[in-house]
Amino acid sequence: MNELTHINEQGRAHMVDVSEKPVSKRVAVAFAAIRMQPETRTIIQNGGSKKGDVLAVSQVAGILAAKKTSDMIPMCHPLPLTKVDIAFQYPEDPSLLYVYATVATKAETGVEMEALTAVSVASLTIYDMCKAVDKGMEIASIYLLEKSGGKNGDYKRLEHVAE
Repeated sequence: MNELTHINEQGRAHMVDVSEKPVSKRVAVAFAAIRMQPETRTIIQNGGSKKGDVLAVSQVAGILAAKKTSDMIPMCHPLPLTKVDIAFQYPEDPSLLYVYATVATKAETGVEMEALTAVSVASLTIYDMCKAVDKGMEIASIYLLEKSGGKNGDYKRLEHVAE
């Protein structure tokens, strides 16, 4: 395993210098599962929330979060994002909702943190929009599903909840 890149020779945190790395296309996909009461999922699916379209608001929040990742995660570089897409899936289990974030850039460093931040904030927004009817919702299994580009090459998670 490689050593931590955000630690300098003195053992202190620093932002990695990516100025010598080549610009390349980088894509990352992150995933989250939200467990809720089946009735809550029905409300989301039918657009019955008093606060509005839960998934539309969640999409916008996830996109904004991806764009603002470097403002929230101290060692992240600000990146020119070329794509942010938030998608939802209703699995067979009526108490689950899956959230996916796909983020792309052409830059010297990857977009894993942007994808993870996007899926996290999109999920938190669903919680916020639905907490009046289901405070027991659980946001779980947030992880990087896959990434491509960069010197370390491609990555694809072997085990995925949704498979």
